[in-house]
Amino acid sequence: MIKDMIPVGTQRAVARREANPFTFLQQEIDRLFDGFGRNFPPFATPVAMMPRMDVSETDKTIEICAELPGLETKDVQLNLADNTLTIRGDKRSEREEQDKDYLLVERSFGAFSRSVALPEGIKAEDVSAEIAKGVLKVTVKKPTPKQSRQIDIKTAA
Repeated sequence: MIKDMIPVGTQRAVARREANPFTFLQQEIDRLFDGFGRNFPPFATPVAMMPRMDVSETDKTIEICAELPGLETKDVQLNLADNTLTIRGDKRSEREEQDKDYLLVERSFGAFSRSVALPEGIKAEDVSAEIAKGVLKVTVKKPTPKQSRQIDIKTAA
């Protein structure tokens, strides 16, 4: 009689639980651990190392801005191959603090790489880049569209 009052979707869950309680327990434990680290801030995870990027486009150019705080020109590489622009770099920081009773030294480092697909026909000489105040700005000139022309068809005699 109580099973008749349980909604349809829940009846299946109750039936599975009754059929094999250990399987149900394992599923609940997996569900618990899957969501365990979601609310913690990322520290040195690969996602935390990825620079944020904005890509915008005009009629003549594509502009890519990547946030690279604390990095200089020597820390960043820009490569163009097979219509893919790749930004690579190394983030390194070291902080030392000394007082009467303690010495604190913190170091962090890691590499990152981001790629952006570009239209066909981009040449390396059409790409320019500058870094200022922790922002890398890459400007890519779009290739001129290939001209198409209509060909007249003659009637054979």
